[in-house]
Amino acid sequence: MHYPFALAQQAPHGILFASFVLGINVQQIAIKTVILCGGQGTRIRGVADDLPKPMIPIGNMPVLWHIMRLYSAHYINDFVLCLGYKGSVIKDYFLNYRTLSSDLTINLGDHGSVEFHNPAEENWRVTLADTGEKAQTGARLARVRKYLRDSELFCLTYGDGIADIDICDLIEFHRSHGRIATVTGVRPPGRFGVMRTDRNAGISVVQDFQEKPQTEQGWINGGFFVLDQRVWDYVSDDEGLIFEREPLQRLAQDGQLVMYEHSGFWQPMDTYREWKLLNDLWGSGNAPWDKKTCSKVFTATK
Repeated sequence: MHYPFALAQQAPHGILFASFVLGINVQQIAIKTVILCGGQGTRIRGVADDLPKPMIPIGNMPVLWHIMRLYSAHYINDFVLCLGYKGSVIKDYFLNYRTLSSDLTINLGDHGSVEFHNPAEENWRVTLADTGEKAQTGARLARVRKYLRDSELFCLTYGDGIADIDICDLIEFHRSHGRIATVTGVRPPGRFGVMRTDRNAGISVVQDFQEKPQTEQGWINGGFFVLDQRVWDYVSDDEGLIFEREPLQRLAQDGQLVMYEHSGFWQPMDTYREWKLLNDLWGSGNAPWDKKTCSKVFTATK
């Protein structure tokens, strides 16, 4: 689910992120990505009524896989999935991932040992965290804090939206402004509200949130956040805490929320029409998010 809010214009982003390769100076950091996977997909009835929303397929793979593959293309392979509705389906998917995606030989006389004949394409580390079936997004984030203690900063996004965003550029931009949080601003597809920012010292600092104004045009929350450890002062384990409301509003009021402007492809998957659009794009062989690569020379380690 995507909650609209209001942000203003933003300046070009250009200060180099410490983990990029500059000449012969190579530095590395560990970055994890948290994905909110608790949604039910109630507006996509008839497609996959028995699946949690992140497991609804685009082509023959879940939308969640497409999102993770986008991050992986930018050298981020460590994921924390916040599970909720039918989280066991997501657990089963990853527990059986190698088996279902590879030819294999089972040695029944050797304690059922298994020999896989295809190399694993995805070098992913996936933490599957039960965060409560009814918990809201702020509570889900707070409940995975223990898995993020070794990350100076981390990414956060929704398990139902895809884009052709350059994650490396997004992280570089976040590093350049020094605030607690970066949110990716995208153009509204019409049914969303807007978000506005105010230009301050060359960056767009969020001034206020608005709850779907009817006549304004601007930017909306497209997910793809970057956050640092100070964000824990803004979230709690309260099951009803919606990250897109009080926490982001407080960050904006404190001048700690900055918008990264993404004018390229972005598409949520909230309705049957949007699900069909994403599947048609994937089926065409020209999906905008497919094979998106990092614009920087970037390395990340566990």
